Amino acid sequence: MSTLINTLAENRNNRKIPLEFPWWKHGLVALVLVLGVLYALPNLFPDDPALQVTGATAAISINDDLHQQVETLLRQNRLSFKAIEQQDRSILVRFKGTETQLKAKAALQRGLGDEFLVALNLAPTTPAWLRVLGAHPLNLGLDLRGGVHFLLEVDMEQASADRLESYADELRTQFRQAKIRYRSIKVELPERLLVNLNESINEEKQEEARSVLREQFFNTFAVEEKQRASQLQWILSLTEAKRKEIQEYALAQNLTTLRNRVNELGVAEATVQRQGANRIVVELPGVQDTATAKRVLGRTASLEFRLQDWKNQTTADNIGRPVGTSELYPFKADLREPVLLKRKVIATGNQVIDAQASYDENGRPQVNITLDGKGGKQMHRVTRDHVGEPMAVLFVEHKSRWVEKKQDGVVKLVREPTVEKYVINVATIQSALGARFRITGLDSPQESSELALLLRAGALAAPLYFVEERTIGPSLGQENIDAGFRSIMLGFMLVIGFMFAYYRMFGLIANLALLSNLVILIALMSLIPGATLTLPGMAGIVLTVGMAVDANVLIYARIREELAKGLGPHAAIESGYERAFVTIWDANFTTLIVAVILFAVGNGPVKGFAVTLSFGILTSLFTAIIGTRSLVSLIFSKRNLQTLKI
Repeated sequence: MSTLINTLAENRNNRKIPLEFPWWKHGLVALVLVLGVLYALPNLFPDDPALQVTGATAAISINDDLHQQVETLLRQNRLSFKAIEQQDRSILVRFKGTETQLKAKAALQRGLGDEFLVALNLAPTTPAWLRVLGAHPLNLGLDLRGGVHFLLEVDMEQASADRLESYADELRTQFRQAKIRYRSIKVELPERLLVNLNESINEEKQEEARSVLREQFFNTFAVEEKQRASQLQWILSLTEAKRKEIQEYALAQNLTTLRNRVNELGVAEATVQRQGANRIVVELPGVQDTATAKRVLGRTASLEFRLQDWKNQTTADNIGRPVGTSELYPFKADLREPVLLKRKVIATGNQVIDAQASYDENGRPQVNITLDGKGGKQMHRVTRDHVGEPMAVLFVEHKSRWVEKKQDGVVKLVREPTVEKYVINVATIQSALGARFRITGLDSPQESSELALLLRAGALAAPLYFVEERTIGPSLGQENIDAGFRSIMLGFMLVIGFMFAYYRMFGLIANLALLSNLVILIALMSLIPGATLTLPGMAGIVLTVGMAVDANVLIYARIREELAKGLGPHAAIESGYERAFVTIWDANFTTLIVAVILFAVGNGPVKGFAVTLSFGILTSLFTAIIGTRSLVSLIFSKRNLQTLKI
């Protein structure tokens, strides 16, 4: 009886068990592989070194004349180029090498002048049919491909001047409220205020003025008092502690604002960090539109809302200069006569908490503004008292230009700071405004979008000037990067060779799954907007390769165990996949939890490692379990196997 049972059991174990695998799963594997190859394909097309020419402001148009001017300048300087393309808001020039690219940048910037920005760029060479499908190459970080490096300098003198002007306004207000008559309160750069009291002021009011200074500016100024004839003068000099505080604030505020602007641009894994006492380094990996980045990052654009001095406007127009304490400013693009504005500022761009570009009822671009609590109260109070009067929006921007100056008998290029102020809109106040209103009078949707971005990201506390702009190579040096890739490929080939030699046909299946895993992983990361591959990300990919091989080793070990127990080949394969799945899932799931935690608490390189590791775990699970299972089913399900070599 026992012999019969053993015989039946042996026959059952040796009977062919079909390796059933649904056809829809075969189709899923094929579809994923096709899509993976398709969206990983753009990475085989390297980017061209290029220059991007755009207007210094969004209002400057790009036309055929500019296209012709760029081409003429390049030919005059005997600089060869691959192609010149006129895009929507820029001119793109492609080159064969970076050396020609850098020479062309200097030539174009010199020939086009300050109205245009010439920015270094990397232009994709992905075929049009792939771009139509939304396929693009994976962005590489600065440590792998290099990228754009900006070194910006904070104008500390202007930061002090702005703060001194604020203190002067505050002191004037305090003196007016206390009815203390003064002749003048003016800023004397770099770090002083000069206060001249009226000659007729008595001792009591002089003491009251001293009390105001002590109460309001005790830790701010060192006070020096001088008596000139019958006039009392104070020289208020910033203390060393306050001067450092102003500079630290300007640097910290500019860092915050630049980070906000980089976030608005959608740059992944960008670096914005302090360098020294007054400089900031910005590194942008994977940026395609570097001209826009340069224009947005460096612009010290702000707004001032002021009342128009309409009573004296006609007089100012006739004599061609300001009247009284009011100031005369040009209207945008010289479309109208200069506008006479009162000196007092109602609100500034620093008080803007939100700005959104939209269109008015006539389809013209506008920016919807939301002020903070203080700005909203000021706007309401002033507009309530001046209904029926015109209010202007003054655009203020700090720039710099390089001019040739003779120093010590040598002509040198010297950066000269300039300030542009012009009126972009004048409108009659119909009723009291609050914290929400709109700005019209803009030329294009691009201009309204850029102005909204600058206001939304925050105003710079002090002007920024581009000291240096360059493309940088990989942080470890190109030779070391190439050596790293060769090492990875050598290790990869050794793994493939070992798997094939040790597991024969099953080793070949594991190698195909491993290659598919890399292709799918690269395609997946190429599809994610803003994803950037860095050296830590490459480490995550290498770890993924090891884990993918480990999963196949576990499966094959289980199959060997089942064969050793006496199961037939088909039954051993079925049982091996089923029993190994739990172990593989547990190991990968715990690693996935760690990767998610790293992404949540880490930043920069740590996040790059976590992202590639997370995606690598998911793709390796798919290829090592479902992908190999599909291949095994196609190869062995119809074969009558008596033995299995593994």
